[in-house]
Amino acid sequence: MGSISENCLGWAARDTSGVLSPYNFIRRDTGPDDVSLTITHCGICYADVAWAKNIPRNTIYPVVPGHEIVGIVREVGSNVRRFKVGDHVGVGPYVNSCKTCEHCKIREEVHCDAETTHTFNSVDEDGTITRGGYSSYIVVQEGYVFKIPDNYSLISAAPLLCAGITVYAPMMRHKMNEPGKSLGVIGLGGLGHLAVKFGKAFGLHVTVFSTSNSKKDEALNLLGADKFIISSDMQQMESSAKSLDFIIDTASGDHPFDPYMALLKPSGVLVLVGFPSEVKFNPMSLLAGTFFPLFS
Repeated sequence: MGSISENCLGWAARDTSGVLSPYNFIRRDTGPDDVSLTITHCGICYADVAWAKNIPRNTIYPVVPGHEIVGIVREVGSNVRRFKVGDHVGVGPYVNSCKTCEHCKIREEVHCDAETTHTFNSVDEDGTITRGGYSSYIVVQEGYVFKIPDNYSLISAAPLLCAGITVYAPMMRHKMNEPGKSLGVIGLGGLGHLAVKFGKAFGLHVTVFSTSNSKKDEALNLLGADKFIISSDMQQMESSAKSLDFIIDTASGDHPFDPYMALLKPSGVLVLVGFPSEVKFNPMSLLAGTFFPLFS
C-alpha cells in the first residue's frame, strides 16, 4: 500500500438542487498499480451539472463531480513504470473497466462490455463510490492516467480530457485531418470551440453555424474560423449547399437536420456529438442534396 493516506477535500452536491458545498472523504491508499495526483485544475462539463442535479436519475448522493482532471503526480505504486512523482498528468471520464473484453484490449475502454467505471458516481471494483475531480487529489489506476507535456499549460489541458477527445476522436476516425478540406461546426460551446481549433490546426476551411450573431466575433477573430453563418438565415444556408466535406454537430438543443444535410458534398460526413432529444431528417436531403427549410 502507498504511504499517502489522508482526508480529501471535495465539493459535493447532496440533493437535486445541485448546489455544491465542502465535503471531506477518504480516498483509497495508493495501490501497487495506482497513481496519486494532486489536482490543480478540473474542467466543468454539462455532465457534471446533470449528475449533480440527478437529471439522469441515477445519482448517488453525496456526489463529487468532475471528469476533466489535471494535476501533478505525488505518489506512484510499486508496479507503475509510466509515471513518476512530479509528472503532469490528466484523468478523463472513466477510471476502470474489465480490461479483458475485445474493446478494452484495443484501448477502447469506453465501450467495455462489463460497463466502464466512471470517474464519479460509479461503483468501483472494491465496492466504493467513485468521486471526481472537484477535490484536492485523486487515486487512479495507471492505465487510466495520461501524460501531459511539461511545457503545456495544465489549465489549457483540462478541457481536452472530455470535450477535446469528444470531437478529436471522430475527426481522426473519419479522416477530418486532411488539409484543404472543408468543415462545418454547428454550435460554439465547449465542444464547438475545440472542434474549430482542431479543424484549423489540421488545415481545414472551417465554417461555424450558430443561432446567435453574438458568437461571430469569437468564431472569426478569437478562434480563427474562416466563415460564420447564422443558421436561421435561409439565404446564407442555401448559398452554402453542397460545400462541406464534414460537419460536426455539437448542439444539444433540438434543431432541424435537413438544412445541414444539404450542405454536405456527396459522400460527406456528419458527426453528431451533441445530445438533442431526437434526430429526424428527410432521406431526400441526403439522396438529392435538396434543401428542406424546417426552421420554426
